[in-house]
Amino acid sequence: MSEAIEMAVMEAEEKMGKAVEVARDDMATIRTGRAHPSMFNKLTVDYYGAPTPLQQLASFQIPDARTVLITPFDKGAMSNIEKVLREGELQLNPSDDGNAIRIVMPQLTEDRRKEYIKLARTKGEDAKVSVRNVRRATMDAISKAVKDGDIGEDEGTRSEKEIEATTKKYVEQIDEVLKLKEAELMEV
Repeated sequence: MSEAIEMAVMEAEEKMGKAVEVARDDMATIRTGRAHPSMFNKLTVDYYGAPTPLQQLASFQIPDARTVLITPFDKGAMSNIEKVLREGELQLNPSDDGNAIRIVMPQLTEDRRKEYIKLARTKGEDAKVSVRNVRRATMDAISKAVKDGDIGEDEGTRSEKEIEATTKKYVEQIDEVLKLKEAELMEV
């Protein structure tokens, strides 16, 4: 395999791996009936005019399966953190005791579970589209190399088959992440 094609294939595999990681991170932010700190990974708080990740502003404790205790390092950020929790995509109902913010996760209704599964499927499909876009770009590069005479047709065909196999592998990983999240959401 020519060095240029080998680099393109390696780069494609790296990008596809990142798409799976993004899907995994996105799935972690979809809440279930249980509390876990990764739900807050994508939340940013306006901290003195700068959007700052919530994880950098507070510590998280999970005293029981449905309770999260968020303790801000700077008490001045407490109202902004509460605002993000209440108005953000998680739609939580935080209570402030002066030192920490307590969130009791409500039980998920059947409709809410279906809504979250739909959201998970959308995020999974977005990740698959990303993987397919990488495949298309790499296939175009291989076709161009064959057309320009940089590599032979046999090598081009072999490289295309390798990209197809790699694409299939990463799409299956995304499907597995999605399947696990759906099972977690349907758990009562």
